[in-house]
Amino acid sequence: MPAWSEYKNAAQERGSLACEMYAIVSTPAKPENLQANLPDHLAYQAEMEQQGNLVMAGPLSDLTGELMEGVGLIIYRAESLQSAIALADADPMHKSGTREYTIRRWLVNEGSFQLSIKLSAQSVAI
Repeated sequence: MPAWSEYKNAAQERGSLACEMYAIVSTPAKPENLQANLPDHLAYQAEMEQQGNLVMAGPLSDLTGELMEGVGLIIYRAESLQSAIALADADPMHKSGTREYTIRRWLVNEGSFQLSIKLSAQSVAI
């Protein structure tokens, strides 16, 4: 298995974007505390978005795609894995022990992003 830095360098050399981000999978540890910590968590997410650290965040379904099991995905933009861990640790949900998380580096190589904003219709489509 190649080292992360070797793989990233090879991706850059072949012309891939090789934009490093950080994927946090957040799971409930104390579900009974979720609602109490939700306002602070949402305020923190808004702050991270304003600072340019939060790329996207939201809940994941269960494996069937039909149920909500409380698992969330957060994508951070950070200078290093240690910086991304600090961002995740500072989230009130994680800080309070209400949620636990795992974190992985994510190397974005391919894809496209399309955004449609209709001001008069007050709609946004991604």
